[in-house]
Amino acid sequence: MSRGTPIAIVGAGLVGSLLALRLTQLGFDIDLFERRPDPRKAGFLGGRSINLALSERGLRPLREAGLADTVLKDCVMMRGRMIHDLEGRTELQRYGIDDSEVNWSVSRGRLNLALLDAAEAAGARLHFGQTLKDARFASTVSLEFAGSDEQMRQHECRHVLGCDGAGSALRHAMHAVKPLGERVEPLQHGYKELEIPAASDCSNGPFESRFRMEPYALHIWPRGGYMCIALPNREGNYTVTLFLPLLGEPGFSTLAEHGAARALFEREFADAVALMPDFDALFRDNPIGELATLYLDQWQLQHQALLLGDASHAIVPFHGQGMNAGFEDVDLVAPLLAENRNDPGAVIKAFGALRKPDADAIAQMALENYIEMRDSVADPHYLLKRELAAELVRRCPEHFMPRYRMVTFTHLPYRECLERGRQQSALMEQVLAGRSNLDEFDLNAAANRAREELTPLPAGVVA
Repeated sequence: MSRGTPIAIVGAGLVGSLLALRLTQLGFDIDLFERRPDPRKAGFLGGRSINLALSERGLRPLREAGLADTVLKDCVMMRGRMIHDLEGRTELQRYGIDDSEVNWSVSRGRLNLALLDAAEAAGARLHFGQTLKDARFASTVSLEFAGSDEQMRQHECRHVLGCDGAGSALRHAMHAVKPLGERVEPLQHGYKELEIPAASDCSNGPFESRFRMEPYALHIWPRGGYMCIALPNREGNYTVTLFLPLLGEPGFSTLAEHGAARALFEREFADAVALMPDFDALFRDNPIGELATLYLDQWQLQHQALLLGDASHAIVPFHGQGMNAGFEDVDLVAPLLAENRNDPGAVIKAFGALRKPDADAIAQMALENYIEMRDSVADPHYLLKRELAAELVRRCPEHFMPRYRMVTFTHLPYRECLERGRQQSALMEQVLAGRSNLDEFDLNAAANRAREELTPLPAGVVA
């Protein structure tokens, strides 16, 4: 196959490695640069959460790449949120209508390795230990890298795609040429990762026996203003994350004293800390991560450079859509580049403006979902709205679908999910005004109102 215009990709994380794979499969000549050593040889150096939630938006590009079945074999299904109250009682709140609508807990490291192997096998050239130091934009793009051997090297190309994360070096180089309208909004909350280990006596038992809690769920300890979550891993352990304000009481600033963190957990997350034999050491040694949202007015520089994934729209993790949104970037931009093979610059100039409204929408929904996860999931009014939503889905599925389902299990543009969610929430608030249970009004009348006030969902969204 004759190769198209050479394209360089900076950043071989999840989005960059998937983009390299898809573009190589579509006939492009790809060089992929990564500052870290090859994780297939040096081991995966994640630096962040070891597992992520994979949803339908992320699965579709993996299907297009021929990797979905391979990836899913290494995942754990999550049917919904398992809510833990202060007394240790649990209740499952399903994500979707049944097991056809689930999320998948996936290992960041193993997924990255699978994508790198596939990209290399497809013909992409992978360059590890290469730190981008500068980029100059003239008739061509000149990328300057510092190698792990401390040698400098130049790479010339016509087009470069930046997938090098929220701290993107390519974005910094682009901004030096023309300001991109960068804005970072800190959340003023941080996170710390802990672990619930696997059961120690289950190596030869059934899969479920590896786990000390229900394996097929994302566990949440909502405490109003802060929370803990736990995602299952195939080995039987759970990645536990505490989300807490940086300041205040409780806040990370108040947990520095000896025993303060354990006291908080024994008071607020007693059933979780009881399963963490290494809690004190993990809390002492693991760093506090910070949370923020990145906004850019422009994702591109002329027709030569384009930013994707976290490099252009990093978001907080509370909708589980960071990776999925980045994969959807790939799903959208790769075929556009293939359709404009002789003029990739036209796609580079236009893509950011096309995609930015959706990136802004999921950024907003991720922030709103933090409030829902840490507080609303235990609120009686929220639970009543869930009941009403379930009834509306049953009675008029062609007009009503909960926002979470739209975001997670469909390919409706994020901006449409946000707007439909607003309309649906307003309708439910009006229907529920002054009522404390569903027996107090006519559900058929509520369904008829939904049909009158909500536009039908697009064809193909409702099964």
